[in-house]
This record gives sequence, structure tokens and C-alpha cells, in this order.
Amino acid sequence: MGKLAVISDLHVDINKFGESQMNDLWQVLQKKEITRLHLAGDIANKVNQALAVVDFFAMKGLATTFNFGNHELADVTGEPMMNHFPDNHFLNERYLALNDHTVLLGMNGWYDYQFSELTDEEQILRMKRLYWYDRMIEREGTDLEVNEQVLVATKQLLETLTQKKLDVILATHFVPKKEFIVYQSAPYERWNKLNAFLGSASMGQLLDQYTNVKQVVFGHTHRRFEDQVIQGTKYSCRPFGYYYEWQLTRQFVLQEKLVEKYNPMKLRGVLRDHYPAFLAYQKKHLQEEFERALTIIDY
Repeated sequence: MGKLAVISDLHVDINKFGESQMNDLWQVLQKKEITRLHLAGDIANKVNQALAVVDFFAMKGLATTFNFGNHELADVTGEPMMNHFPDNHFLNERYLALNDHTVLLGMNGWYDYQFSELTDEEQILRMKRLYWYDRMIEREGTDLEVNEQVLVATKQLLETLTQKKLDVILATHFVPKKEFIVYQSAPYERWNKLNAFLGSASMGQLLDQYTNVKQVVFGHTHRRFEDQVIQGTKYSCRPFGYYYEWQLTRQFVLQEKLVEKYNPMKLRGVLRDHYPAFLAYQKKHLQEEFERALTIIDY
């Protein structure tokens, strides 16, 4: 028996994490008696920084794997490198045994625009070029073609695992179910259009066809949700996210009465103005934040 921990969206560069913060996460993993760690994308913007995080935990003796999110993909050239990155810890379009009857399957994932309120592909692409980080990713094909390739690869793997009568825990980056998409009201309705790039409804529909897919863990939304069971599969989404989105940050600004109305998108200036105090508060409560963002699965 062992314990798998999955965490996504660490964004160690944007969050200004170093060895001290990684040690905080390591202490949480030890406390939870974790025997395997999977990092489900957006570890950092640069691949070498992401690999440094992976190596940190691997050097501690913890079996560690990862798949890419959209932030790493902007730093990778060519589909072969995106899908089959030459690192022993990289887990995409392949699986590893957790025990005699369960495997961990890693998939980077992609999106099919179905979560957007827009339906015109040209309008969606215009939004992407204007507002979305992924405009820097050079894919060999359209987004819908890439999504179809991901679906084909996933289906082939799930067919193989079904034939082998193996249960599957799937770790991916992008959202596979609409239940984890938030639709905003004014003045933030633009996000309803940008939901195009959050995930793939067609991936969720594919997963519905396989009763051996026991749990799916993902992130990318920068919103945490309660687990949901859909079509017999448990879905877990609790990304770590940016420093101004954390629960500890909310507690800090409200406790210190730094804002009249809480809005995480408008906290960066507030936190910059009170950075020493925020850093001290973060140091005290960061392990709790890590705990809230972990998905732990017994195997």
C-alpha cells in the first residue's frame, strides 16, 4: 500500500518559491506519509525550473513524476518534445504501475473550445491572440486538431488498460468536465469567452466510456472545487495557483483590513505595499495552503 499525492499549478517562478518553500511542501508530504508525487503541470514557465522542482523531490528519495501544463509548453519546441519529453520523470501518454491492479496514467491534455460562450473559431482565436498565455505555444496543428490527437492517444491507452483489466488514475492538466468551469457575470463576462482554453469536454465524454477510470485529477482553473463523482468516476480539482489567489492571502488581507472588498485580481498592488508582513504570514501558513491543494489517493 502507498499514498499518491497530486498537485498542479505550483508556478514556482511567479510565486517566488525557492528551497525554503519546497521544504515546506516536503514536510507536508512527509507528514501525510506520501510515497509517490505527481506534478500535474504548470510547475513553472521554464522547463529547467520545472525540472529543478521535480529533481528536488526525487533527490529526497520520493518517486516523482510530472506532465506539462500550458506554461511549460510555451518553453518547448515541437510536438515530439511536448509529448515525449526526454526525462525519466516525464509521464505523458504513458502509465506506470501503482500496484497489481492500478496504474497512474499521465496526459498533458489540451482544449476543444466547448466551454466557451463563443462558437465562432475565428473569434476564439482572436481572443487567444489578445489575452491568453498560450499564444506563445507553437503547436503543429490547430487547437482542435491537437485535441483530437490527444483523444486518440488517450483512447488507445485506455483500451489497452481495459484489456489488461487495470484500474486507472488519470493525472492531466486541463479540465475535462463542465462542472468545473465557472461562468462569470458583469463586469467579468469576458472570462466566459476565455473558458475556451480551460479544457476539453470531448475528453470528459471519452472518459465516460471507461468504467476502469476511477479518478481524474487536474488543475489549470486556478479555482478549487469539492470532489465530484460523474458517471462513476471521481474528479478532483484543487490547483495551487498564484500567490494572490491563495486562501492564506485572503485571510491575510481581510485580517489586516487591507481591502474593503475582496477581489484576488486586484491584490497584487496591495500585497506589494505590505510585502514584508505578507511574507511573514505566508511563511507561517504556507504548509496549510499546500495541504489544501493536495489530492491524496491511497493505492
